[in-house]
Amino acid sequence: MTMAALNGLDQESFIQALGWIFEDSPWVAERAFQARPFQSLDALHHAMTEQVERAASAERMALLNAHPDLGARARLSQASSAEQAGAGLDSLTPDELEQLLRSNAAYRHRFGFPFLLAVKGSTKYDILRALQARIEASPEDEYREALRQVYRIARFRLEDLIES
Repeated sequence: MTMAALNGLDQESFIQALGWIFEDSPWVAERAFQARPFQSLDALHHAMTEQVERAASAERMALLNAHPDLGARARLSQASSAEQAGAGLDSLTPDELEQLLRSNAAYRHRFGFPFLLAVKGSTKYDILRALQARIEASPEDEYREALRQVYRIARFRLEDLIES
C-alpha cells in the first residue's frame, strides 16, 4: 500500500488497514486517522505512537497485555506468529522452551504484562538474554521499555505494509 492510497481511505477502511499494527488495539489507528494526511511513514508512526502516549493508563496496559508471550504457541496473531518464527522461536529446544516459558511467567508476575521485544533481527539467544536482563529492571523503567518495544514492533509492521 502506498502512503497516497492510505491517505485516501475513509475512516473504516483506514482502521481495517492499520488496526492490527498495534496488537489487537484498533483504537490506535482510529484515533490517528484524524492526523491525515501523512507525509511519510515517520509521520504516520509518530501519529500512532502519540495516540498511545495520550491514552489512559488502563488503555496502555491493555495494549501491552494484548501481546502474546514470546514463544507461546496459542493466541498468536498472524503478524506475531511470523515475527516470532523469524527470530527462531518456532525452533526452540525443549529446554529452551521451558526456560522461556518459566522466565515469561516470572516477568509477567513481576511487571503485570508480557515481556515485549521487537524480535526482528534478533535470534532466540538474543531474546533469552534480553529477558533475563530486563527482569531486573524497575517497574517504571520496564513499563517505558515495553512501550518502546511496542513502538518498534509497530514501526516494523508499518515498514512491511507501506511502500516507500
